[in-house]
Amino acid sequence: MTPRRSRLTAVAARCWPRTLRGRLSLVALTTAALVMVILTVVFNAIVRQHLRQQADDELRTRAAAVAATVDTRHDPVRVLETGDDALLDANVWVYAGARVLEHPASAPAHGTVSRAAAHLAARAGARCATLESAAPIRLCAEPAGHTRAGAPPATVVTAMDLGPYRASASTLLVASLALDGTVLACTYVLTRLAVRRALRPVRTMTDQATQWGAVASGQRFGGAGRPVELARLGASLDELLDRIRAVLRHEQQLTRELSHELRNPLARITAELDWWRARPRTTADTRTTHAAIADAADSMRTICDTLLDEARATAHTAPGTTDVMGVLRRLTDRLRMPGKVPVTVTGPKTLTVGVPAALLERMVGPLADNALRYAHARVTIRASQEPGGVRVAVVDDGPGVPADFAPQLFQPGRRADPEDGHGGAGLGLPLARRLARSAGGEVGHDAEHTPGARFVVDLPGG
Repeated sequence: MTPRRSRLTAVAARCWPRTLRGRLSLVALTTAALVMVILTVVFNAIVRQHLRQQADDELRTRAAAVAATVDTRHDPVRVLETGDDALLDANVWVYAGARVLEHPASAPAHGTVSRAAAHLAARAGARCATLESAAPIRLCAEPAGHTRAGAPPATVVTAMDLGPYRASASTLLVASLALDGTVLACTYVLTRLAVRRALRPVRTMTDQATQWGAVASGQRFGGAGRPVELARLGASLDELLDRIRAVLRHEQQLTRELSHELRNPLARITAELDWWRARPRTTADTRTTHAAIADAADSMRTICDTLLDEARATAHTAPGTTDVMGVLRRLTDRLRMPGKVPVTVTGPKTLTVGVPAALLERMVGPLADNALRYAHARVTIRASQEPGGVRVAVVDDGPGVPADFAPQLFQPGRRADPEDGHGGAGLGLPLARRLARSAGGEVGHDAEHTPGARFVVDLPGG
């Protein structure tokens, strides 16, 4: 690119409006200007053509009137005397062939206008021409009467000053240009006002987004009462906000899980160190303490690696857009084994939840395992869309939860009847609740459901 073009590009970039309202107003003004220019050119061309046609009609009318006084029945052709000879003095020439019979007293016989009239008469036939001089003159030639064979033709040439006509055309041009300027100014002002009014909802949405971002609000734009374009924009922004909240929940969940999982190994290391420093120890005791500390540290590293690997994996799966039914079907396929109670899944086909797929499976899995231990004939997993998010209910037809044990249901290591012959350490339900709460949800027991047991997982929507 040459330096000149670079400078022109830089100037154009500086002149180009930076606001959307300014750009739309400039586009509307440019479009209106093009339309007005085209209309003005066409209108003035038509006006000039019409004025010239009026001048030609007047000249031909005068020529026809003069031709009635030309006697072509005798030789030589002559002009009859009339009561008003002033008609012949009004810029009229009468020719018999190349011979001029009459000419205006104000026009010399060898003047510019007379030569133009003679040239026009020599071409024979009815035709018009314009003489561009200090004052534009229009001339028209008309045959006069019926000339005998062998006689020279008679022609009447009339002339008219086009100055008044062109002055009228110029006045119309100036008036049309003034009208164009007024229309363009009104167009620019009205366009800016209309665009400003049309963009007012966008400004409102911007202010709302700024306010919500400052207070971490859960409000959303929605589409009610908005134009279609803004409704679609609001829906896209709402989806983006949901994804951001899901990512934040995911990060909070990772932090909580790290804190919870690392607490026990760290407490073990602290206890071993306190015990070792309490009194002198033998070499064997020291080795045992070192081994315990090393084992706890290795456990901490394993926990960190596991949680971080899971975080990296879910970071690429867009937290907040997990397909609930797909996860539940995979879970039931894993649980479905010959001889076991059948598990059925029901719910809408399109249902998303604001947690990663792996975390959703880790929440519902312990509830489904627990239901399979106690169910007699069936286990049902129902998913539904609720006003505050998504609900997954795990229902079985087993004996249910004893009323006196319900307050201890989610305490780690507690079981209603340890001798009932079913495996389990009493950790599944507490784990499911902890994971749900870390993602902004909850796991609860429906004490009013009979017969059997019903556990409900409430999670934020995606």
